[in-house]
Amino acid sequence: MNDSQLVLTLVAAIGLGTPLIFATVGEIITERSGILNLGVQGMMLIGAVSGFWATFTTGSLLLGVIVAVIAGAALSWLHAFTSVTLRVNQIVSGLALAIFGTGLASFLGRAGSNPLVGNPSRKVFEPLITGGIAEWPVVGPLIFGHDILVYLSIIVAGVASYYLFHTRMGLSLRAVGEDPASAESAGVNVSRVRYIHVMVGGALAGAGGAYFSLALTPTWQDDPIGAAGWIAIALVILASWRPWRAVFAAYLFGAAERVQFTLQTLGDPWSNIPSTLLAMLPFILAIIAMIVLTSGKRARLLGAPAALAIPYFREQR
Repeated sequence: MNDSQLVLTLVAAIGLGTPLIFATVGEIITERSGILNLGVQGMMLIGAVSGFWATFTTGSLLLGVIVAVIAGAALSWLHAFTSVTLRVNQIVSGLALAIFGTGLASFLGRAGSNPLVGNPSRKVFEPLITGGIAEWPVVGPLIFGHDILVYLSIIVAGVASYYLFHTRMGLSLRAVGEDPASAESAGVNVSRVRYIHVMVGGALAGAGGAYFSLALTPTWQDDPIGAAGWIAIALVILASWRPWRAVFAAYLFGAAERVQFTLQTLGDPWSNIPSTLLAMLPFILAIIAMIVLTSGKRARLLGAPAALAIPYFREQR
């Protein structure tokens, strides 16, 4: 039963959705502060190469994740500086960092006398439980057959949800994203709130990138994450800026990505469909979902922050 295509697809969806949960929750936190970060792709790639390098050098997965988180936060600091302090157009800043991060990750992967490219990671994330309850029919592989970052991603989503809607700091964050002038009138330091949460978002994107290079594709290659960063930005909309919904949106996309391989194993007529066409399935699904959610009356129910991507000028309040 555990070898059925359905179970295998669901298990793969959880694994493929895990890095998207980190990146999407991070982007939700960033956008809740009113800052649009289109540089998630670059931050995930920097996290991927930094985490892989640290683990490849030291043999420590923990250190690899920590370095990836720091690298993602560092790159996001640049976005906070340009968007909050310099008030540069956030779309331009984010796209510039996406391009910069992509190029820098490729360079770091090929730099030095012993480049990372083509080398496998010294260690990879393995399931916490093997055998026993992990082999129970259906429930075992779905719930117990995963590595620690899968469970950590769910915890991160839960903590983020509680933080946003049940803490005073979360209230201040949402206030800054809705009306920064009113928030500052109430004593909230808008710049500090935005800096902190942009960097938190970047740190989570870095963690998501590390999961690619240390679990999903643990051999370094140029651009190991595909278009995950751009998908994470789309999933923010699908999740209506709510962390818990991001978990389900990420798993849905992970399932769609896995289905392309599942269909090819089912034989005719599915095996006759070009693989390039099946590879488009997750992106088509994301586009259709966004069109449906952002059309008509549904758009008002999404809950996008009112001040999203709008520079805040304190002297004009």
